[in-house]
Amino acid sequence: MRAITIPEPGEPDALVLADVPAPTAGRGEVLIDVVAAGVNRADVMQRKGFYDPPPGASPYPGLEVSGRVADLGEGVDTLAVGDEVCALLDGGGYAEQVSVPVAQVLPKPPTVELVDAAGLPEVTCTVWSNVFMTANLQPGQWLLVHGGSSGIGTMAIQLAKAVGAHVAVTAGTREKLDACRDLGAEVLVNYQEQDFVEQLRAGSANHGADVILDNIGAKYLARNVDALAINGRLVTIGLQGGRRAELDLGTLLSKRAAVIATTLRARPAAEKAAIVAAVREHVWPLFAAREVRPVIHSRYPLEQAADAHREMEASTHIGKILLTT
Repeated sequence: MRAITIPEPGEPDALVLADVPAPTAGRGEVLIDVVAAGVNRADVMQRKGFYDPPPGASPYPGLEVSGRVADLGEGVDTLAVGDEVCALLDGGGYAEQVSVPVAQVLPKPPTVELVDAAGLPEVTCTVWSNVFMTANLQPGQWLLVHGGSSGIGTMAIQLAKAVGAHVAVTAGTREKLDACRDLGAEVLVNYQEQDFVEQLRAGSANHGADVILDNIGAKYLARNVDALAINGRLVTIGLQGGRRAELDLGTLLSKRAAVIATTLRARPAAEKAAIVAAVREHVWPLFAAREVRPVIHSRYPLEQAADAHREMEASTHIGKILLTT
């Protein structure tokens, strides 16, 4: 099969399309003929040599795909060859085929095109596990999403609105903020020109954020804590703004607040299975009801993976970037 390989870490041209051995479906696994793969910042980090795959995972980038079931491993009886699915992966999505534990496979939502379903597993699992399973966002509470126009951001806005929460976002352009508003965000902060703590306080009647979903890290740590409401929860899922910062524990104590840091890729299989099951139970019905939809910015053929990464790094996109086979 063809797959995107990384012979040496580096810039986007380090992504090389090559012929590689095809995977097989082991016990408890499903072999998928890939139709499309989602592009994520974790893939960019892997390409640069900063984010190695977990032990035993495919060396090729790609954390989510959509496609059709090609083969079933021993013990798998919940799917059939030909079923249209999408899947959360440990790696290997930038390829024509991938094998994945059956517990990480989801049926394609009936209201979503098969190609576009490739942009669902990573964002739905990330948002549901962090905002709802970990931070316990409730109806009527405020969620602040940094990078509201990203794939994760556009899904977080929709899921929060679907459960009756209020949403504030940060983004860097008027076009991105307009897209967030159209999805349901109520407080729109241009981080290039405005202070998100001040804007959030003004927009939430001085309440602050009950939950913050943060992909920046160190650069925003102090201001995020300032933005939290009493009993607020800050969930950090990325380090785009660095990994080391000073934390004022006094402010945290005064708010009885929590700072939580999580990753998804390195979690044990059982935890991923539980997250995928929760997403299927709680999120998939929202697609069927058309309350939530994928936001797709662009689609590139597999051989243009380097161009997809350039667009990702330029941060001009709104929603997901996909690779098609």
